[in-house]
Amino acid sequence: MNTYAADQYASKLAFSVRSEEQSSAIELLGGITELSGSSSTDTDVLYAFLNSQELVSRVNERVDLESIWSRVSIEQDPLYAYDPGGTIEDLVNHWSRKVSVIYDSGTSLIEIRVLAFDPHEAQRIANAVLAECTVMINNLSTIAREDAIRYSRDDLEIASARLREARQSLTLFRNRTQIVDPSIDTQNQMGLLVTLQQQLADAMIEGDLLRDTTSTSDPRLEQADRRVEVINQRIEEERQKLGLGGGAEGAVVFADLVGEYEGLIVDREFAEVAYTTALAGFNGAQAEARRQSRYLAAHIQPSLAQKAEHPERIKLILFVALFSFLSWCVLALVYYSLRDRS
Repeated sequence: MNTYAADQYASKLAFSVRSEEQSSAIELLGGITELSGSSSTDTDVLYAFLNSQELVSRVNERVDLESIWSRVSIEQDPLYAYDPGGTIEDLVNHWSRKVSVIYDSGTSLIEIRVLAFDPHEAQRIANAVLAECTVMINNLSTIAREDAIRYSRDDLEIASARLREARQSLTLFRNRTQIVDPSIDTQNQMGLLVTLQQQLADAMIEGDLLRDTTSTSDPRLEQADRRVEVINQRIEEERQKLGLGGGAEGAVVFADLVGEYEGLIVDREFAEVAYTTALAGFNGAQAEARRQSRYLAAHIQPSLAQKAEHPERIKLILFVALFSFLSWCVLALVYYSLRDRS
């Protein structure tokens, strides 16, 4: 074993996933602050990623793991050398032998030990692992922020489209009727109707006075009656415009216009309130997403070994000796048991 096992150098690193949440001003005033904390769920995802084929492929593209781990030939070290002609599955299997991942679920800390036949190459692999883990955590943070604001963005788009449609409907109504606000025109029409009714009363009084003071052949009586008739006709027309009388079938009256206008105004006001609410929710979601971020905190940077500590030859020899002794004991017990029975 001392002859075939080549010296290996270990590069060690340790990190954790931190989730920083900056509290709002109200929370700070209330004393509710939690500036940072570890995310166990993200750490679990990262631990699974460290043992995945995807990470092995990415690190292999960065540093060429096949060349590093096959620097010592299979003939020289059949135990720890890598066959460069293997598949990605072979490389993943060899990864589990050269890269040890220790995950403490209590503290959410991950420690990694990387072995290579050269100390600088072991450090290169460790740096590549750290870089790929950082990229993965950044992607998780980006996805989380996007998910946080996606639904609020959809609500804002729907509210914006509804408000735009309500305003367009109101504009089309004004273009079609040539009326900006039917309620104002209705007030003007009501004022005109009141004036006509006052004039009608005056004309009727004037006619009654003429009948009491003149003869029936007085031409002024005919003029007074004609004036009353004209005023009555005008009043009836104005009442039909306002929808107060029985107008012609299919005629457009102000009452219908006011009802349609008020419906459009209600739709627009509701759309404006919905848009304001959706916009506030979208801005709040963006602010919340900015306050929450994940990052990889490496408290032990990839180390550069100065001495080859692997393989641990003495420990391996002791294990082999213990295994051989136990095997000899089992075989001896079987032998003596068979001999006693014969």
